[in-house]
Amino acid sequence: MGKLFSIGEILVDFIPHQKGIALKDVESFTRVPGGAPANVAAAVAKFGGTSSLITKVGKDAFGDFLLERLAEVGVKTDKIARTKQANTGLAFVSLRGDGERDFSFYRNPSADLLLEASEVDDSWFGPGDVLHFGSVDLVDSPMKKAHVKAIMAAKTNGAIISFDPNVRLPLWDNPKQCRETIQEFIPTAHILKVADDELEFITGIADESVAIASLFTGDVLAVVLTKGAKGADLHLQNETYTSAGYSVKVEDTTGAGDAFTGAFLHQLLKLGAGQDNVEALLKDHHGEILAFANASGALATTGKGAISSLPTKDEVLELMK
Repeated sequence: MGKLFSIGEILVDFIPHQKGIALKDVESFTRVPGGAPANVAAAVAKFGGTSSLITKVGKDAFGDFLLERLAEVGVKTDKIARTKQANTGLAFVSLRGDGERDFSFYRNPSADLLLEASEVDDSWFGPGDVLHFGSVDLVDSPMKKAHVKAIMAAKTNGAIISFDPNVRLPLWDNPKQCRETIQEFIPTAHILKVADDELEFITGIADESVAIASLFTGDVLAVVLTKGAKGADLHLQNETYTSAGYSVKVEDTTGAGDAFTGAFLHQLLKLGAGQDNVEALLKDHHGEILAFANASGALATTGKGAISSLPTKDEVLELMK
């Protein structure tokens, strides 16, 4: 079974104790580990796969905290560098009554943005592995160049490339820069995961079918459109597969998309996916892959935080019954 590598941000999420109020009015928070690439790596590890995070954290207490929490869920931390040049990133979150979120980020820059391309080793990646990344750490920084090197090395060595744009506009100078950067990296991926509320922003196209079609550029083989509680659609070049979501009591949606992605990629790793057979595997196993991913995403909304709310494989299988 191949390994999952995630590259990008890891940070501390401060989740409010009160729901339904603005961030400025929140009086107390719970500290939990977060960052989309870290969440995906944690999900794969919790489901029994092998995963590593490629990033950088500060030589500070929050960096210590994150390394400990990743190790607790089984994520390999040997590819996480440390620095005194910047602090570990922080994000303060406010929760609306429906569990949806607003963010305030503290990173100017944070340590993750300082990972250098020279700190990425080409030999890490091999056939049957998956490299996953998002857009948050693609702002102009050393980390963007580290992404480029990792993607090229992983692809050359036979790994599958997975990209979840995971739009976070407050982290960009302007929406145009965010959109153009996402569009720059889409052709590098084999698997693209997009949330339905991000699709028009990313493509600039209002019609869903036309927008989806526009994403099949470069190396893209599959587009997964997630629709929250309504499930997800898997689009291949000439076929579309739909799936239903699961009804649960929502506490906090933080990390639900990452739980979905981690589950989706874990299933591909378990099936022995590679660049040459991933499309065929998705055709043959789309039902079980999407069901497992939908259940994982749903269960992740029933607790607070991202990594701390990830379900176990047994919990996912129980919900799928």
